[in-house]
Amino acid sequence: MIVNTRTQVLLWTAQRTSAAVLALCVLIHLITMIYAVKSGLSAAEVLGRTRGNFGWAAFYALFVAAIAIHAPIGLRTIVSEMLGWRGAVLDLLVLAAGIALALWGWRAVWGVFV
Repeated sequence: MIVNTRTQVLLWTAQRTSAAVLALCVLIHLITMIYAVKSGLSAAEVLGRTRGNFGWAAFYALFVAAIAIHAPIGLRTIVSEMLGWRGAVLDLLVLAAGIALALWGWRAVWGVFV
């Protein structure tokens, strides 16, 4: 199956946009973790500060969404290039991977913040 040019452009744009969001999220996450460690906060204290905080829940939900978009597109390219897989089966495989990442990640966000 040959992917049309429009689809390739959409995938490329989604990959680059999600990479930019991930870079920002990773930076914020690392700064926050370094601050927590330097302040001597325990895991229980961190959870106490984040539980019920919709700002942090929204931030980590965005982080998960970026991962669920970025990783499957990259996986699709890698599998296609290394194994020569193409077509609907590959697309369904990476769609399932993206959905699984999103569900697992949002479950973790829900568990930590609600």
